[in-house]
Amino acid sequence: MTEPSDAIATARRVLAVEAAAIAQMADDLPHDFQAAIDAILQCKGRVIISAVGKSGHIGNKIAATLASTGTPASFVHATEASHGDLGMVTPQDFCLLISNSGETAELRDIVAHTRRFSIPMAAISSKPDSTLMQAADYKLLLTNAPEACSIGMAPTTSTTLTLALGDALAVALMERRNFRPDDFRVFHPGGKLGAQMATVGQLMHGGDQVPIVSADLPMQDTLITMTSKGFGIAAVCDNGVLLGVVSDGDLRRHMHHLMEKTAGDIATRNPVTVTKAHFAAEALNIMNTRKISVLLVVDADQNPVGVLHIHDLLRAGVA
Repeated sequence: MTEPSDAIATARRVLAVEAAAIAQMADDLPHDFQAAIDAILQCKGRVIISAVGKSGHIGNKIAATLASTGTPASFVHATEASHGDLGMVTPQDFCLLISNSGETAELRDIVAHTRRFSIPMAAISSKPDSTLMQAADYKLLLTNAPEACSIGMAPTTSTTLTLALGDALAVALMERRNFRPDDFRVFHPGGKLGAQMATVGQLMHGGDQVPIVSADLPMQDTLITMTSKGFGIAAVCDNGVLLGVVSDGDLRRHMHHLMEKTAGDIATRNPVTVTKAHFAAEALNIMNTRKISVLLVVDADQNPVGVLHIHDLLRAGVA
């Protein structure tokens, strides 16, 4: 059994070997990378990814990443493909086959299927002269780097490189498709990520709940509005246009002769605001940066249309 210090040294060595391999592949990007991107963009069907073993696990992840970033994709296990699942692969699709050795026997049937029906096929492998790479239309060659395990046989560096190359494909495709954050949210509606991608307009309070007062309103009436709405602020407006905001901090700063003043007298001018289109995560960042708990939501004409409290973000799971 290795000593704890030896385990730490091993971990650092493994990470260093794999990091160096990724850096090398960044400089040594497969020659057919751009052509494969162009072919996938022209594809009217899905990207079908197939592999077995450790490569299969990596392929599943690449398919999931592609699908969630705007490129329809599915994983088909190579063994299952030989027993009926080839029916999932159509001439409208693009195939991405993964085999580090390029000689995985289970891939033979799906390779033959792509050749028979003229389905464009890319291969990820570390062996340029392998059977798989020779059959591929697009050769995505992994950089020549040693496996990180001590016996040099366990898939470590090679699977890391394949995963990183899959991410590079997915991100290049999403940028070419101009895939936007609101598109991303469509595929990630659940959990904390989904909450962060919610818009301010989906979480804000609107209508009669917005505490709006006129600039000439006496402070005693302004306080009634602030209290009744329950957000601790009042939006000070002139003909519907936001002039400023009265907050609890403004009340404390103007305690002397407060009741002799109007809302416009003590309002903080040009307050920070958001629009309905802002993401909830952006609103949270503004609140944290400005050390405030409430934001007014305005339209293009600077008319208050809503109010967002940090409690709304907490309830939605954003914070």
